[in-house]
Amino acid sequence: MKDEYNAMLKNNTWELVPRPRDAHVIHSMWLFRHKYNADGSLQRYKARLVANGKSQQVGVDCFETFSPVVKPATIHYVDHSMASSRLQIFAKFITGCGFRSSVCDPSLFVYQSGSEMAYLLLYVDDIILTASTDALICRFIDLMKREFAMSDLGPLHHFLGITVTRSSTGLFLSQSLYAHDIIARASMTKCNPVATPVDTNSKLSATYGLDFSDPTLYRSLEGALQYLTFTWTDIAYEVQQVCLFMHDPREPHMHALKRILRYLQGTINHGLFLSVSTISGLTSYSDADWAGCPDSRRSTSGFYIFLGNNLIFWSSKRQATVSRSSTEAEYQGVANVVAETTWLRNLLLELHLPL
Repeated sequence: MKDEYNAMLKNNTWELVPRPRDAHVIHSMWLFRHKYNADGSLQRYKARLVANGKSQQVGVDCFETFSPVVKPATIHYVDHSMASSRLQIFAKFITGCGFRSSVCDPSLFVYQSGSEMAYLLLYVDDIILTASTDALICRFIDLMKREFAMSDLGPLHHFLGITVTRSSTGLFLSQSLYAHDIIARASMTKCNPVATPVDTNSKLSATYGLDFSDPTLYRSLEGALQYLTFTWTDIAYEVQQVCLFMHDPREPHMHALKRILRYLQGTINHGLFLSVSTISGLTSYSDADWAGCPDSRRSTSGFYIFLGNNLIFWSSKRQATVSRSSTEAEYQGVANVVAETTWLRNLLLELHLPL
């Protein structure tokens, strides 16, 4: 706690002022976490002081809350290319070092000087920095250490619960330890695996089945599964489906969620491999059902986007409006993937890699 408190003072996180009369006080609280190494061993105890969001009044105490979180596709791309400060304060400092903030992703900063290139990704208070030379990386790390209380953890091996394994052919991103934790949280460590994560013969409904007895557990597991889709691409559709019932989970919804966990049990060592390859272009694949939701009759569309041979972006989402034909549902799906592909192309332009 003392280290965290001293770091916030050093970084000028807040300014002490007299309490205004009749002011609404926002309470704070300490959160305690364990931070682990890539092999699952304990690295250190972490304490964080946070504001109690439930005590804030929107429009009075805050207008918009925002943490600098880089988009997953940006992380996948920069990882491939390698094969908490508040954002405004950090951005002012890092742009003074020669970086330029990305228009496509405000949490990405790009540096170019002649043949020298560097990319910096900011995820709340975690940073990934990669550059064209080791000397350039060391230079920027030294500059940041002088300005902020931070530590250099060396070459990327563990980031946001993702284990990064390097080889001569690329990077392997894995969330096996995180998946083990989710399965244990559901008391399913000895469950039998299944070959597929979803029953394709039935569709979930918001009104069918008895209420699930522990909705808090359902929401906790479902939220954890959302983060697991960062590397487990083949559960994106199933996780999206169980997400639709967080407000009122029922027994069939929990059965569907448990099937995902049983699938993870059998694929626990799976992950995402980003190979060293030539960037030949962006290739996108799209698909959609028609009126697949039995309650709203809305369709679900999904897509995969490859950069060269590497899968870097994917999504499964229920469409915002009802389609009157399968063709209309497919066109809506195509429109979504075209928008994301265009965003990726513009991101690559900012990274000085035109296609």
